[in-house]
Amino acid sequence: MVTDKTSRRVVHSELIAGQIEKEIVDGTIRAGTKLDEAAIAARFGVSRTPVREALLQLVSRSLAERVPYKGVIVCDLAAERIEGMFEAMGEIDGMCGRLAAGRMTACERAVLNDLHLSMGEHVKAGHLEAYQSANWEFHDLIHRGTHNSDLIEIARAMGIKLAPFRRSQLLSRDRAEKSWAEHGDIVEALLERDAVTAERLLRLHLLSSAHTFLKALSERSGEGAAQGHPAPEAAETADPAGSTPYL
Repeated sequence: MVTDKTSRRVVHSELIAGQIEKEIVDGTIRAGTKLDEAAIAARFGVSRTPVREALLQLVSRSLAERVPYKGVIVCDLAAERIEGMFEAMGEIDGMCGRLAAGRMTACERAVLNDLHLSMGEHVKAGHLEAYQSANWEFHDLIHRGTHNSDLIEIARAMGIKLAPFRRSQLLSRDRAEKSWAEHGDIVEALLERDAVTAERLLRLHLLSSAHTFLKALSERSGEGAAQGHPAPEAAETADPAGSTPYL
């Protein structure tokens, strides 16, 4: 039975994880930083329990890792690593698109098309957080359209790792508009059962997302260097313990 206390704890942990995720992705919390349970609990005014659950979520998203005798440490979000994740997701999504083109039921295709149209309304209204949430469902519908449980599981696992980086860029209206336009071509290919085109467009869609995120990351890194902030590698080297506590 789910109690109100349990429900509140889950909400707290998701809010904490979401805020720290944002700060890791935008560079506020740098690589090598130790995520201290007590400090985070004090910051958000909660007990350590939801903080522990939030840290587990961050580890599952590959934004942090548990290091023996050190605790939970923020991972280095190197451009090469992020690019590799987008590349892997592009290949997975491409395969899902190819299979879904031939396997989706008429009902599944209709649901996908309806979702796409509603996402267009979110973009027009500037409801970017709503678009962001619907984006996960859009891609998940395509994954489920493969009717391959193992592939769905792999796609979701990779999607969880990539979600923080996709979320951050979809808060830009320009990128949301471009994303929606790309979705339109993907939906058309799936409705026409065009497996080759669906695979190609989904792969390109992920590469487009990667380009947008990595460009922003590069610009942010340049700004940080110009303002005298140390690079993540330098920050780690400067700390004998290999981590700086997050307060």
